Amino acid sequence: MTINTEDLKKKIVYRSTYRGTKEMDKLLSSFTKKYINTLNEAELNNLNDLLNIDDENLYKLNQGQETSIMINDNVVTKLFKSFKYKNK
Repeated sequence: MTINTEDLKKKIVYRSTYRGTKEMDKLLSSFTKKYINTLNEAELNNLNDLLNIDDENLYKLNQGQETSIMINDNVVTKLFKSFKYKNK
């Protein structure tokens, strides 16, 4: 099944906004909003894959801590590692 880019973006925005914990909702939704329109299709797929990772490991990845799973190193994960959430 092929999904077009706009549908993939909508799926990513939804999944980044409704994670289950308010902290991860804020972190991932602000990250996604900042970068989603700058990513190419392969990078959007990488972001979609990133959103499949559990909240604990995503938080550890963002904070520079060791994760309990192997996370692929790509443009999106590098951006996420360096992303700092700023409460507005």
